Amino acid sequence: MAEAEIQRTGDAAGLAALISRAAGQTGDGKRGLPPVERWNPPFCGDIDMEIRADGTWFYLGTPIGRQPLVRLFSTVLRKDEDGVTYLVTPVEKVAIRIVDAPFLAVEMSVTEKDGVQVLTFRTNVGDVVEAGPEHTLRFVIHGDNRELKPYLHVRGRLEALVSRPVMYDLVDLGETLMVDGVEMFCVRSGGSVFPIMPAGELEALSR
Repeated sequence: MAEAEIQRTGDAAGLAALISRAAGQTGDGKRGLPPVERWNPPFCGDIDMEIRADGTWFYLGTPIGRQPLVRLFSTVLRKDEDGVTYLVTPVEKVAIRIVDAPFLAVEMSVTEKDGVQVLTFRTNVGDVVEAGPEHTLRFVIHGDNRELKPYLHVRGRLEALVSRPVMYDLVDLGETLMVDGVEMFCVRSGGSVFPIMPAGELEALSR
C-alpha cells in the first residue's frame, strides 16, 4: 500500500483492494478484526482521506458511498500514541484526518444481565459494543452553547461519538449519584457508573 501506488489507484475501490491484499498477508484465515495493534509497519506518509464529524468518509474529496468499503477501512484503523489515526497493514501505515471521532454510535439498546443495566451501542461501521469497564463512556461539554458530546471507547484508542438522537436517549437514562463526594448526573452500564456532569449544572445543558 505504498503512497505512490495509492495515488496511482485514484479511487476508494482501488485503495480497498490494496488494503485487503496487504491485510490478507497475515495468513491466519480467521474472520474478524485484523490484529492491527500487533503490526509495526513503517510510516508511508499521509493520504487524502478524511472522516467527517457526521461519520462520512471522504477519499480525494469525494464521499465513499459504498458501505462495505468503509467497513473494510474501519477494520484497519489505529490511533497511535502520537494522536494520529492511521490505516495500518502488516507492511505499511498511512495517516488520515479525523474531524471529531472515527466512528459514530447510531443505535443504543437497553437490556439487563443479572439485574444490571447494560447499554449496547451499534456504530455506523457495524461494531457492536457494550458500555462497561472495558468500553467506557466519557462526556464532554463543548462550546459556548454547552453542547453535550458523549464518546464511547470502541477499541484501542478509537472512540465513537454518540449521535445526537442516541445522546438524548442516553441522557434520559441518567440519574443523580454521589461520586467522590460530589452529586453527579450519571448513567450506568455493565456495572460501571459514568459521570456526565455535576447535578447542579444539569439545567444549563444545551438540548
